[in-house]
Amino acid sequence: MRPRRIDAHHHFWDPADFDYPWMAGDAMDPVRRAFTPEDLAPELEANTIDGTVLIQTVSDLDETTQFLQLAETTPFVRGVVGWVDLTDGRTDGTLAALDERFPGQLVGIRHQVHDETDAAWLDRPDVRTGVEAVGSAGLAYDLLVRARELPSAIRLVSDLPDQRFVLDHIAKPPIADGWSPDWARLIGELAERPNVAVKLSGMVTEANWDDWNADTLRPYAEHVLEVFGTDRVLFGSDWPVCLLAASGYSQVVDTVTELLAGLSQDEEADTLGGNAIRWYRLEND
Repeated sequence: MRPRRIDAHHHFWDPADFDYPWMAGDAMDPVRRAFTPEDLAPELEANTIDGTVLIQTVSDLDETTQFLQLAETTPFVRGVVGWVDLTDGRTDGTLAALDERFPGQLVGIRHQVHDETDAAWLDRPDVRTGVEAVGSAGLAYDLLVRARELPSAIRLVSDLPDQRFVLDHIAKPPIADGWSPDWARLIGELAERPNVAVKLSGMVTEANWDDWNADTLRPYAEHVLEVFGTDRVLFGSDWPVCLLAASGYSQVVDTVTELLAGLSQDEEADTLGGNAIRWYRLEND
C-alpha cells in the first residue's frame, strides 16, 4: 500500500467572513479572495495528497468553530489547528467544549506569536498556563515565530518536555536577504529538544517572490533536515499564501520533492506524510 501523503499546513479564508490584518497592502491582492475546499481538492488529487491539516489564520474562536464544521464535511481535512485565547484562564474549558462538539477534529492550537510586540510573549505566565492546557488536552501547539521569538520558544519547549510542539515555516528565515547565522543557531538549539517537530513550509514567500528556485531554498531545507532529523520534519504547502510566490500548488509540491531527493524512500514517506500523522495524531490515517 502506498504511504499516505499529508499536507500538514494549509488555509481557507473568505474576506467576507473575517478581517485579516496580515492581508493588508497591494502585494496581497492575488490572495485577497475566498479560498475554499473546492479550490484545493483538484490540487490535492493532481499531486497525490491524501489528506491535510487546516491551520487557523486569525485570532478568532469563530474561525476555529467554522473550520471544525468544515472538517466534518470535507473528507480530506484530517485535522484542524485552531485558535483559542490562551490568556483568559479558560483555555481548558474552551478546548473541552470544542472536543465535545467536534470529537477528534481539533488536533492543535496556534497563535500568531511573531505579530506580538513582546518578543518574550511565550514567557508570560498566563500564556504558559494556556499552552499547558493545550498539552493536557492531548493537542499539539504550533509555534508561529521568527528568530526574534525563538529564545522564548526554546524556553517554553524546554519547560514542557512532555508536550508536543510543531514549529511552523522553519521559523521564517529572511531568505530574500541571505543566510542568517542567528536563525541557523537558534533553530539548531530548538531542535535539540526532542518534543519539537518542524514544518518544511512557508519558504517560498520568505524568498524573493519573483526570483527563487529549489536551489535557493536548499541550504535552509538541508539545515532543518540535519538538525531535526527526518523523523521530525513535516511537509506543508502553506496554500494559498504560497501563491504569492509560486505559480501554483504543484510547484510547491515539486520543489519540496526535489529538496527531499537525497532521502531514502522511508525517510521521504515520513516527511511527506508519516510524521504529520504521528505528530498530529491523525487517527483515521
